[in-house]
Amino acid sequence: MKVKQTTLKASAASGTIADALKSLQDIAPHWVLVFGGVELFTRPEAVAAVLSAFPESVIMGCSTAGEIAGNEVRDNACVITAVHLDSATLRRGYTEITGMDDSRSAGERIGQQLSQAGAGLKAVMVLGPGVQINGTALVEGIESQLGSGIPITGGLAGDGGAFRQTWTLSNAGSKDNGIVAIGFCGEELNFAHGSFGGWEVFGPARKVTRCEGNVLFELDGEPALEVYKRYLGDHAKGLPASGLLFPFAMLGEDHSAIGLIRTILAIDEAAGSLTLAGAINDGGYLKLMHASTDRLVNGAESAAEGARKMFTADGDSLAVLVSCVGRKLVMGDRIDEEVEAVADVVGSKATLTGFYSYGEISPFTPGVSCQLHNQTMTITWLGER
Repeated sequence: MKVKQTTLKASAASGTIADALKSLQDIAPHWVLVFGGVELFTRPEAVAAVLSAFPESVIMGCSTAGEIAGNEVRDNACVITAVHLDSATLRRGYTEITGMDDSRSAGERIGQQLSQAGAGLKAVMVLGPGVQINGTALVEGIESQLGSGIPITGGLAGDGGAFRQTWTLSNAGSKDNGIVAIGFCGEELNFAHGSFGGWEVFGPARKVTRCEGNVLFELDGEPALEVYKRYLGDHAKGLPASGLLFPFAMLGEDHSAIGLIRTILAIDEAAGSLTLAGAINDGGYLKLMHASTDRLVNGAESAAEGARKMFTADGDSLAVLVSCVGRKLVMGDRIDEEVEAVADVVGSKATLTGFYSYGEISPFTPGVSCQLHNQTMTITWLGER
């Protein structure tokens, strides 16, 4: 495997983009990853410059709430990473989602496309829109076609925290409703992953007494928004944005953690409801969470350690980091620290790229079903043996 990377401004002129990408063409990349600010994806000439530079490559990318390049976090940048594979091969998957109710069916379509790779399929990476999608249903749809033995990682696009319109990129161009996936094939591929939060629960467990998909209406028989505001106190004035700082931990019937966190995306004053970034379990339990920068950095390190236990390849490698926008808000100017913590674990032979997202996709631990996560650092580490 060979990996090369360049970083530009999302507003860079198409000519500047074309010139910068010449150095990446030297390795004859099979796969090109593009993460950037919304401005990059809304300019046809910029998108055309990227696509024309790599006519033989599989291209995937998305808009973000922050970009990761090496050990640094950028804003409104364009991070382009080119990957040459020695023996592994790629299979493309693409579909367009027609609305939130189409999420599972869209996942099934992606899964059907990738399943045509047969027994050679080893892992999948998927990028989807960050709004107007049920990420949980998307993942379930993909897994329904591929089975739980194929690890699926990736994330949902961002738009700088606006939560209005996000973009994905494929060889067909940029779309606000596109779902882009890559199937990785080959015995020599080493596909490692890790996911961890670092948030801390507080307050009592509350029972979900009414919900529909990812909309929470009642906790313990009370309007969910009323309960949530009561806990937030003065922070409630900043809703829905302040909801990123106080996510929910999902609990089992015995009130034990099940490894899933749900972020608040929107509120409905009239209905007294909260819209979350993923589905929740009717009759399940939730607890509020909060975090400090130190705990989140430790969580990122734990995610990297989890991936390292699975990683056995030598030589150059690629680590794709998908971290939640809520973590970025908590850490502020110290945000680079979580990326540096990951870099220390994966070592100097790994090139780091990635983005701040509206949802992270990964198995929580090796060998278990894939899940949509919120508020985690999720790492996909790829190499060839």
